[in-house]
Amino acid sequence: MGKYHSVVMPSPRLLIGRRSLQGAYYMLTTVVAGRESIFVDDATVECVVEALRCSEREHRSRTLAWVVMPDHVHWLMQLGNGNISRCVQAFKSRSSRAVNLHRGSAGSLWQRGFYDHCIRSDESLLTQANYLIENPIRSGLATKAGEYPYCWTRWPSATE
Repeated sequence: MGKYHSVVMPSPRLLIGRRSLQGAYYMLTTVVAGRESIFVDDATVECVVEALRCSEREHRSRTLAWVVMPDHVHWLMQLGNGNISRCVQAFKSRSSRAVNLHRGSAGSLWQRGFYDHCIRSDESLLTQANYLIENPIRSGLATKAGEYPYCWTRWPSATE
């Protein structure tokens, strides 16, 4: 498991030190309730991707990279309007409604809370994007970057 997986949990500890800085870059992880593998088909994944696009259209975020794993989502983004908690809450709400409508289900899709890492000025965004894009390889869902269908990055070279 990657370094982000071990700390993803619904816990008040995730709020300690959380700051929302408009224009700052964040690596976010949010997990499906019960770690159920829901994102395994194109239509369900598209519900999540459209929620990410909507966040960008609403100027809540600027997406740099994402990967939709079967039971969680990693999102590298720049925070736009509002704060990080409201941005993630809007994403989770929108994607949850869309997935539930698509699957004919109801209830909470996501675990409470999310993990965020504010990217420091000495950290490379491309390195973060590569880490994110390589997550399916580390999980055994792909053998090389660019092979897993449910990921995207602004840097085409990251998937080669």
